[in-house]
Amino acid sequence: MSFFLETLVGGLLAGVMYSLVAIGFVLIYKASGIFNFAQGSMVLFAALTFVTLREAEWGFAPALLATLVIMVLGAIAIERFVLRALINQSDLTLFMATLGLSFVIEGLAQLLMGASVHELNLGIDDVPIETGPILVSQFDLLAALTAGALVVSLSLFFNLTRIGISLRAIADDPLAAQSIGIRLPVLWRIVWGVAGLVALVAGLLWGARQGVQFSLTLVVLKALPVLIIGGFTSIAGAIVGGLLIGASESLAEIYLGDLLGGSVSTWFAYVVALAFLLARPSGLFGERAIERV
Repeated sequence: MSFFLETLVGGLLAGVMYSLVAIGFVLIYKASGIFNFAQGSMVLFAALTFVTLREAEWGFAPALLATLVIMVLGAIAIERFVLRALINQSDLTLFMATLGLSFVIEGLAQLLMGASVHELNLGIDDVPIETGPILVSQFDLLAALTAGALVVSLSLFFNLTRIGISLRAIADDPLAAQSIGIRLPVLWRIVWGVAGLVALVAGLLWGARQGVQFSLTLVVLKALPVLIIGGFTSIAGAIVGGLLIGASESLAEIYLGDLLGGSVSTWFAYVVALAFLLARPSGLFGERAIERV
């Protein structure tokens, strides 16, 4: 029983970090209807910027602050100079723009900071600690607590503040929101700036776990099943979807891996997501169903 609990808890902790990545997508999609495929590249750029500054002998706090400023300003610049010019274009055009933007960000990161693999040390030892009858990784626990605190803070911020109310109004009816004085460009800049902050935290946590390398951009693929399950417009859905994916993926790896002849963690999340997609196309917390042609 203790082994099952350890596996389940480990999966839930990983799921919190999946939720963190997914929230970056939710914020932008909810505000502008844009599926920002470049979020994964933003995660990479944040981690690479921070570790490069640290290797240049910057202190932890100055490097963190400088990276935060770069990510927020960069996210705002993307919204202002790239995507706002395409705002009246089709969803496919906007998606392709963010897809191309992801490669531009990766190329810029390689040009400025190189393509080497970097070790990122946040000062958290990856050692097991005893939590009741089970052992939990200290790094996974602290990383999940950090990610969870940010997720809860963002959820409260966007649900209880004027900005959050305005965001919901835009999601419901953009034209009506503008008619009552809600300034879309200002709100978009705020949302994209917050997405830059989310990318920074996700980049640090995933970079410390996996190393800072270009495969970090693939973290975007982990967010897709979370979004399908939770819904593309719900922060609460991102939380629930992340927990479901993390738990099911971890349990499947242990209890189904041997039966299926190998690792299942690379694809099992997509099986779960497909099942949800067939049963509930809009996701658990989706605001509208996907129309069939």
